[in-house]
Amino acid sequence: MKKNGNFSLRLLVQIFFLCLVFLIVRGKTLGITLFEPVSLHVICPFGGVESIYQFLTTGAMVRRVHESAFVLMYAVFILAVLFGAVFCGWICPFGTVQEIFGKIGRKIFKSRYNAILPAKIDNILRYTRYFILALVLYNTARSGQLFFEKYDPYFALFHMFTNQVALTAYTALGIVLLFSLIAERPFCKYACPYGAMLGIFNLFSVFRIRREKESCTSCGLCDKKCPMNIKVSVETALRNHQCISCLECTSEKSCPVKGTVIFGLRKKAGKP
Repeated sequence: MKKNGNFSLRLLVQIFFLCLVFLIVRGKTLGITLFEPVSLHVICPFGGVESIYQFLTTGAMVRRVHESAFVLMYAVFILAVLFGAVFCGWICPFGTVQEIFGKIGRKIFKSRYNAILPAKIDNILRYTRYFILALVLYNTARSGQLFFEKYDPYFALFHMFTNQVALTAYTALGIVLLFSLIAERPFCKYACPYGAMLGIFNLFSVFRIRREKESCTSCGLCDKKCPMNIKVSVETALRNHQCISCLECTSEKSCPVKGTVIFGLRKKAGKP
């Protein structure tokens, strides 16, 4: 059985987009001029989401957000309708950075890694990102300004050592990276407003993770491999709002029984 196919492909895609975004935003810093340097807001699809109210009411984008953010927003929404929050698991550079720090943390803390927070607290905190999403959209619509920029660790990472980053964003970045050493993808789980929005698409996406109960041995390997700590082993059709469609739990990557955990089409109505 080919165990590393999905991992290798996903890793390559993640590294590609991480490098691409870095070159577009900060390439000039290294003397690389393959791309015209732009702000992260020009290529971030969440900027399109933040600008929806402003565009509908005034016909203009939120200040510093380019029209390209709308195009990217539509593209990511199409992907989400088809595959769920695949943007988070395969494309988002900040998710990749958190995973890199997570690999370091796993070597340091070993079995204690990802087991710091009690399950009850963890489950509650996972809904805070919806509060943050509502807060960001409300304040952006009310002010016409990029409210989240002052607190955005993703923006701070790619605009580091420039005069564009607020101290609060640097603080958020430091907290996220430190937390990533003890828990996997903490910003994605607890604070990312865009991840919160994309997670809603998991409820009705065309393709989703499915577990065949008949062949499942309840070994729990799929649970251990999930970077979002989802209990895949108790689901038949995964509709979890935190799933990032990374495919780490599937039979091709983790499950020892072929065809037991798969990523496929939804079954017909009346079936799970």
